Amino acid sequence: MRSVYFLGCWIGLGIGALWGAPVAELEAVNGETLKPYRGESVAGVDTGTLTGKVMAGYQGWFNAEGDGAGRGYHHWTKGAGPLEDGNAKIDLWPEVAELGAEERFPSGFRHGDGRVAEVYSAFREATVLRHFKWMQDYGIDGVFVQRFAGPLREAVPLRHNNVVLDHCRAGANRYGRTYAVMYDLSGLGPQAMEGVMEDWRALRRQMHVTEDRAYLKHRGRPVVVVWGVGFQKDRAYTLGECRSLIEFLKKDGCTVMLGVPSGWRKLEKDSAADPALHEVLLLADVVSPWTVGRYGTPVEAAAHGEEVWKPDLAWCRARGLDYMPVAFPGFSWFNMKGKAFDKIPRLKGDFLWSQFVAAREAKAEMLYVAMFDEVDEGTAIFKCSNDPPIGVASRFLGYEGLPSDFYLKLTARGARYLRGEVSGR
Repeated sequence: MRSVYFLGCWIGLGIGALWGAPVAELEAVNGETLKPYRGESVAGVDTGTLTGKVMAGYQGWFNAEGDGAGRGYHHWTKGAGPLEDGNAKIDLWPEVAELGAEERFPSGFRHGDGRVAEVYSAFREATVLRHFKWMQDYGIDGVFVQRFAGPLREAVPLRHNNVVLDHCRAGANRYGRTYAVMYDLSGLGPQAMEGVMEDWRALRRQMHVTEDRAYLKHRGRPVVVVWGVGFQKDRAYTLGECRSLIEFLKKDGCTVMLGVPSGWRKLEKDSAADPALHEVLLLADVVSPWTVGRYGTPVEAAAHGEEVWKPDLAWCRARGLDYMPVAFPGFSWFNMKGKAFDKIPRLKGDFLWSQFVAAREAKAEMLYVAMFDEVDEGTAIFKCSNDPPIGVASRFLGYEGLPSDFYLKLTARGARYLRGEVSGR
């Protein structure tokens, strides 16, 4: 999904011509799946500002055999074929007890008591709506809906992305939450930004996405996030191309938030050592540095807040930019990458809470929690099982015996703490 695609030259025939897919096929998918919202809309969180918000990322990239998307067990598995021992990509197992029978899909794993282990598909509306109901139940403000730019060149992943975005829109409206589109540029090739622009035009023209009551606004304009600007590695596109996308979104009347490397201010570590990055950042409105894996203990998180977040905030405020740091509950990349199992332990919530404390002490006014549903890297905050299936080649984390909703509650508590509504955990 994140592989770099070869993208041809733009010849003025639309997104399909740019990305090599048949124009008619992609237009047909958009015509089928991008519609204005006509459902109910319930008042809830203030959708007019990022200030005071704790937003989560929503990957929404999970499929299952038989869900209607035609993608098999996409993102549950490392490769094609069934979700079984040795082919699992995830390190956490979702809790599916509350899901209806039509929302649960069998895997090749079994729990310790012999039950078949089941997963879900984000292609099923009922499941995504349930996730937004959980956000309402526990007080999560909303999500940035991930939209990976590279796969949008193909009809099958485009349909999935459009359908999931539609589900998220419905969930946010029904349950009084907010949402915004986050374009993740990971895997995008060179000379491809026009395709991203055309996708945004389609979302506005056919889906009327920013006219939606639940769509997030900030500084009086709809928010669009562009993630992947200025990283040192694995980027085939240039800062100049990023500039063109940002200028397009700004001209289109958007508030632009940029997902950038943690070393962006000093142009060090994971950041490209190019002063042009600062020039690009000044075109935007909100800066959000990626910190997953950049520290691994509460002590290190506190130090990062003092040594990085505080001067980052000062730099941004001096230039009229808002700043949204990223917090995460833990990290594990064993099944996907063969890296250390439970590399950054959750410590029963102490690690995540230490980042809420660091953000408040840095005087941050907003926070991005990565992620709502990211079981691949073990960063999810939604309901996960303490009774994961048993494998030999595949291993799974639990929530250290804590209730499956523990991190939903903790994230909501952290939001209130960041806003000064409560004094501690």
